[in-house]
Amino acid sequence: MGFESEDDQKRTAKSSSPGSDVDPQTPVLRISQLDALELDTALEQLVWTQFSQCFHYCRPGLLTPLEPELRALLQLLLWRFTLYSNSATVGQSLLSLRYHNTLSTSPRYRPLSRRQKLGLALLTAGPRWLQERSYSLLQSLSSAASAVDSGLLQKGLRNSLTLVSSMTQIASLINFLVFLRKGRHPVLAERIVGAQAAFSKPNVVRDVTYQYMNRELLWHGFAEFLIFLLPLINTRKLKAKVFSMVSGGDSTERKGSTEEQGVWKECGLCGEWPTMPHTVGCRHVFCYYCIKTHSIADPDLTCPKCGAEAGQPEPLKMEVEMVAM
Repeated sequence: MGFESEDDQKRTAKSSSPGSDVDPQTPVLRISQLDALELDTALEQLVWTQFSQCFHYCRPGLLTPLEPELRALLQLLLWRFTLYSNSATVGQSLLSLRYHNTLSTSPRYRPLSRRQKLGLALLTAGPRWLQERSYSLLQSLSSAASAVDSGLLQKGLRNSLTLVSSMTQIASLINFLVFLRKGRHPVLAERIVGAQAAFSKPNVVRDVTYQYMNRELLWHGFAEFLIFLLPLINTRKLKAKVFSMVSGGDSTERKGSTEEQGVWKECGLCGEWPTMPHTVGCRHVFCYYCIKTHSIADPDLTCPKCGAEAGQPEPLKMEVEMVAM
């Protein structure tokens, strides 16, 4: 009796709130109800992703044996702080909706009772958990039975679960077709417990914003423009010009004497010891395969070190002096 009086007090307090004058029989758009379900599903997936990332550095497969139970537990945790407290899910709150108790005979808004909220939670999380755990449950039941009856028991239970699952899916399909026709109870669990979506505020207009869509279209167009423009830019020549402007001519002349001695010791493209060293008309040396592939890819190739126009690759000719010891 204490629980009933507490529920009555909460209902009375909520019925006197500013949003209690909203007629619960005002039809809610079908798309708003479906959007609320999609938002709830996205929130559950987001919470599960954040929870699984907490065990990212643990051994692989740590959460796999208990994944159905953990998902059900997180879903019940969300239910406790959303639907149980406010008679509305997160998706419904974002769309100014809430659940109305259709079992009440009062023409005014009535929130869901505790039994309805609990039934809605069990009918939402229970079938999903049973579907994910059906195989392991059948294995445990068959192992508990004798060796003779284990095969028959497992086959019978599998057929029963298949029949129940098929009937549930058919009932959900029929319920969704009825929802498309009448616009109420998009989920079978709502029809069973007597929960109906209603407006939480008067004169609610569905405001569709296109800011996110415009931003995505703008960035996609900008990315396609860059993909078209970047192959037309000679990045090697631009890099050589910027490097020559930053380094300056005076510093290049001062370092010329020291670089002249070791310029043939590294490739101007890969920076390694030149393999089959070749030149392109300037004092820098390149690997044959490096300069050949770059010249094929870019007919207007310039030296990345000094910016000089690259000619045909020619083998490096060096004079070696033998010094008597």
